[in-house]
Amino acid sequence: MSVQPEHIFPLRPPLPLPDGVSEDQLFNWLKRVCISDAPPNEIMNYCTQDFRRFVYTYGLVREASKDVQDSKMRCLELGANPYFATILLKKFTQHKFVLANFFGDQLPSGIQSQSVDLLEFDPENQDQAKAFRVGLDFHHFNIENDPFPFDNASFDIVLFCEIIEHLLIDPAKVLREIRRVLKPNGQLILTTPNVSRLENVARMLSGANIYDPYSGYGAYGRHNREYNKHELHLLLTYVGFNIQEMFSADVHDNHAYQFFDLTNIQSYLKFRQADLGQYIFLRAKNNGVDQGKKPSWLYRSYPMDELDA
Repeated sequence: MSVQPEHIFPLRPPLPLPDGVSEDQLFNWLKRVCISDAPPNEIMNYCTQDFRRFVYTYGLVREASKDVQDSKMRCLELGANPYFATILLKKFTQHKFVLANFFGDQLPSGIQSQSVDLLEFDPENQDQAKAFRVGLDFHHFNIENDPFPFDNASFDIVLFCEIIEHLLIDPAKVLREIRRVLKPNGQLILTTPNVSRLENVARMLSGANIYDPYSGYGAYGRHNREYNKHELHLLLTYVGFNIQEMFSADVHDNHAYQFFDLTNIQSYLKFRQADLGQYIFLRAKNNGVDQGKKPSWLYRSYPMDELDA
């Protein structure tokens, strides 16, 4: 039961690091980010756990940027808080970022701001780097209930990271609103936990539950529906995206071996070994055809004229 998952499955693709920057240099800089009104230990632990996810996201944006001549694209980042990806992308791209968050109904809709403390990036001497504070403005709205406060075709890239699994009502509606604000051939960057990850396979084989606990942050604080690669392909294609790139990858420590002896299932999972990572990462173009309804594999108990069989 002690065989490490990455020794028998390809769960960690190489990180797409910025040119000339090592993984340690990047991590030692990013982990110093601190949101002024958040517990510092909680924020640092979040970065430690999800650092690889931020770097894979940066790699997707870098690939999306290769398709256009303008190096200064306009990007919308939904769910930007706690801003690790924001800061990484601002540092290592020239794009202009518009940020959006939703913290519940206690905060009014409109433009709000948060203060973030960080260090200058000094890879040779990060411990002595200059500290400074920045104010990050963001649009506050509920993407499920509110129309996006942006004009049609106003963004080259939309980042939709670690959000779709939290939605309660209608993910297709949200994806269509993303398409509305994306330019034709603009690109969606989506990341989300992979429901078919190796840890979940091992949990189910051992008799453990795979569902997310109830959250003190309310209904949006938990994962309400997770997806696999096939489902995301079906959903995005249905609403009018064409996927350009999609892969799964482990981001933090994989504890699958604690639930089941992985050597006993290795041969059974070899045919889908590329689908076992903890998270799904994808890049899709806004150049398809929207089928217009709700795909019936994802929705039920709706009027028949709203569902597509």
